[in-house]
Amino acid sequence: MIPAIRQTSPTQGLYIKFLNALQNTAFKGDICPDYANRTVLATDNSIYQVLPQGVIYPKDSADIALLTKLSNKTEFNSIVLSPRGGGTGTNGQSLTDGLVIDTSKYMNTILEINVDERWVRVQCGVVKDQLNAAIKPHGLFFAPELSTSNRATIGGMINTDASGQGSCTYGKTRDHVLELTTVLMDGSTIYTQPLNADELDAAKNQEDRAGAIYTLVDEIQRNHATAIEEGFPPLNRCLTGYDLAHIRDESQQLNLNSLLCGSEGTLGFIAEAKLNLLPIPKVSALINVQYADFNSALRDAKTILEAKPNSIETIDSRVFNLAKGDIIWENVKEFFPEVPGQTLEGINFVEYVADSDEALNAQMQPLLDRLDDSSEKLSLGYSIARNEGVGKIWGMRKKAVGLLGNTQGEARPMAFVEDTAVPPEHLADFIVEFRALLDSYNLQYGMFGHVDAGVLHVRPILDMKNEADAKLIRPITDQVVALTHKYNGLLWGEHGKGFRSEFSPKFFGDLYPLLQKIKKAFDPYNQLNPGKIATVDNTIPLAKIDEVNTRGDVDKTIDTQSWEQYQEGMFCNGNGACHNWNPDDAMCPSWKGTRKRTHTPKGRASLIREWLHQLNEHGTSAHKESAQLHQQTLLQRAIAWPKKIKNTFDKRKGEYDFSHEIQDSMSACLACKSCTGSCPIKVDVPEFRSKFLELYHSRYLRPLKDYFVGTLEFVVPTAAKVPALYNGIMGAPIVRTVLEKTAGLKDSPLLSRIDFNAELQQRGIAEANEQTINALTTEQREKAVIIVLDAFTRYFETHLVIDTIDLLSKLGFTPLVAPFLPNGKPLHVHGFRKQFTKTATKTSRELNQLSLSGIALIGIEPSMTLAYRGEYKKVLGEFAPTVFLLQEWLAKQTLDLKNYKTEGKTFKLLGHCTEKTNAAPAINDWKTVFSHLGLKLETINVGCCGMAGTFGHETANYETSKTIYAQSWQNVIEKEDIEQLVATGYSCRSQVKRESQQNVMSPIKALLSVF
Repeated sequence: MIPAIRQTSPTQGLYIKFLNALQNTAFKGDICPDYANRTVLATDNSIYQVLPQGVIYPKDSADIALLTKLSNKTEFNSIVLSPRGGGTGTNGQSLTDGLVIDTSKYMNTILEINVDERWVRVQCGVVKDQLNAAIKPHGLFFAPELSTSNRATIGGMINTDASGQGSCTYGKTRDHVLELTTVLMDGSTIYTQPLNADELDAAKNQEDRAGAIYTLVDEIQRNHATAIEEGFPPLNRCLTGYDLAHIRDESQQLNLNSLLCGSEGTLGFIAEAKLNLLPIPKVSALINVQYADFNSALRDAKTILEAKPNSIETIDSRVFNLAKGDIIWENVKEFFPEVPGQTLEGINFVEYVADSDEALNAQMQPLLDRLDDSSEKLSLGYSIARNEGVGKIWGMRKKAVGLLGNTQGEARPMAFVEDTAVPPEHLADFIVEFRALLDSYNLQYGMFGHVDAGVLHVRPILDMKNEADAKLIRPITDQVVALTHKYNGLLWGEHGKGFRSEFSPKFFGDLYPLLQKIKKAFDPYNQLNPGKIATVDNTIPLAKIDEVNTRGDVDKTIDTQSWEQYQEGMFCNGNGACHNWNPDDAMCPSWKGTRKRTHTPKGRASLIREWLHQLNEHGTSAHKESAQLHQQTLLQRAIAWPKKIKNTFDKRKGEYDFSHEIQDSMSACLACKSCTGSCPIKVDVPEFRSKFLELYHSRYLRPLKDYFVGTLEFVVPTAAKVPALYNGIMGAPIVRTVLEKTAGLKDSPLLSRIDFNAELQQRGIAEANEQTINALTTEQREKAVIIVLDAFTRYFETHLVIDTIDLLSKLGFTPLVAPFLPNGKPLHVHGFRKQFTKTATKTSRELNQLSLSGIALIGIEPSMTLAYRGEYKKVLGEFAPTVFLLQEWLAKQTLDLKNYKTEGKTFKLLGHCTEKTNAAPAINDWKTVFSHLGLKLETINVGCCGMAGTFGHETANYETSKTIYAQSWQNVIEKEDIEQLVATGYSCRSQVKRESQQNVMSPIKALLSVF
């Protein structure tokens, strides 16, 4: 039976009854009435927050048919259902206080690819980039482009008739839909495609809901053709959402897909789609035109259009400067050289594509001639990117949407009037008035968009916790609606209507009642995403923008001190970059391994926000409880143990606490910090996870594994004195079984048998201290460097430390070794924050003392080394030590190359997640070092290996760890020559050895090969 979550109202009781009834059918998917799932799916990428009654993840279209048929019964025909794909909507399109039907978890299979006829058939949950990756080997692509392509589903694209960059050339999603399979609210399925007269007659004669729909739509088109033609503005971004203007196509065939595309889940459940594919252009170029004034960029776009590019995109200086502060900048900075004495205020990206370089150059030349003509020059200058470079810049442009949300301060850019569309020739004038409107409220804003289509995204910067700011949503929206009308444009040029549907009657005018008839034919009980686009009759109102809960309504209930304490998760705007489909991208491996929305950075941030809100509701706060915990004496902590034991036993008996749901989510996090580097908003899950776990385990007992992992750095130096004994015990099958059953550890790495101190003595390497440093000659001191040891390479991979010493020596440096000092990162990961702070303080004191010598400190293991500039910085600020990654330091040195032999060999680098996302330039530093030694280093894009410190060794995470490894790394290990592969991370090398029984060397070993 479905449990009642928290206190139930009559409405909740009805939904629980419905979910119980659904569970008693042949339904195969997941039924989730838990508060965590509901909380996570209460938001999208909009300003709104609406808590659903439950979340359902259907396995297939048969599951959808079961739940719709059940909802059609009299006792359940007030149940509300809302389809959801990637959850990237900016207007609350899929938000509901009913049931969210998330089709992305299971219905994500590419069913059929027909290369000869250039079409593909997919389930609705397939992600756009997933599809294009599958058809790229055939030289084909699915054309509609959008900034969220790595997480937006095909079903979501169809439901919003999505389009973005290149729409003037390729059109919208609707233009590429050949057939749709849609489940209707009575459980029946309708298959839609263009119908000729005979086929239409046959369809109308069907004695079912589909027949009634065809009859009505044909009648509407015939009786209102003139009014429809006059009422729909002739824009590239036409008035989608029951698109009456395209009911009949150019050959006069009736096509219901024009109604379904853009219907935002209000007419039926799109289950499958047959899509048109296009050949991939063989070559491409991007002319990046820079301006000292943003308005000049907009006005120049009109002239650039005359040069017939494939697309023109624009961004303002705010977006551009945010990009410069992101890891994405490393990929594109070569294309944006600074113009001396000029401030860049706008950029137009002008794209050309062709099937040959000659054709491409011929297309570009007229524009280049004009840009070079000083008599008409509006721009500061331009650069040209070709082929691979084009993809890099579009990657930056795509990330611009999320980057805007990372403006510093409490006020952030808000999407609520940001996809207006006007005729392109009027765009500059329209924006002048738009900016004047926002200026009248003394608001700042960011702008980017598709100037070739007359669409510009304008996001006013507001603090939605501030009542005065929140109240601006209504007047600004009303004025933008009026302004858009003035220029014969549309309020919804790209991102759909959602909770802005109250303006449908204004824009559809006398045609709006026709939309209501269509809605009633498809959804007679008004159950599908009600309040959006149209209602079944005038007695039921459309949703209004100021009658829907916003995120700010929840956020303002959180006390300021707790908000600041957990700020690493408070500014998540729901852009969903963490839902990235690509398994070869480092972003959020736990999401890729489990496909649970609660396991994403967005999901975890949502859970923390709600937890802080609930604490405030109960008269306390995270900040207050944390302060009390840190002030506890040893006696007080001892007295608290009986209560913790009781709470833990109550938990095992099933006593509900929302904290348990959050703890389940946090325990599945790998703490790889990819979110910190890859998220446009810089959501830092490991940081707020650590804070949460500290408080959670002040009320509930910790699992034994936490103590084992947290104290490892402190115990292992002693154990290393008798490695044979330690390894014999830890390697014994019975001990492994006991550890798995009692401590939750699947396996444990074994100590290296190398006598480290003997190796140092043999090489004459000294321990770094004041005495040994002072004993260095001037020449030795100039070439000296201090290696900061970490527990993993020092005790489990000792040969790597020796290799590092040998490499540095052969390159003419004087390596010294710092005394081993616990780093404390494992303590931080598991929420031992007090102990971590104590460890970090002591270790920093020792390392800073060594730094006074002026000799650089370097680390070998990426995740541990980067902790000094990450976790240490957060607790110690400027007192955190400066420790470089080995390659960061080496790349800036003059190397002694007298003894090496040039080989010209090629190696392939598999980067560590934390290193790639939190120190992106360091990957190129490896390339620099390799090139200095006559070696070539290529990078292979891989996601996470699945180990991440001790995550993969924990029993509860073992299967997820294996799944993550299989998604990306395993394919590379099996396909590539193992002798060419190098991996920077200790955990990565360990995972390869465990799962593929292969040994991947470190880059250091590869570099040694030239001596």
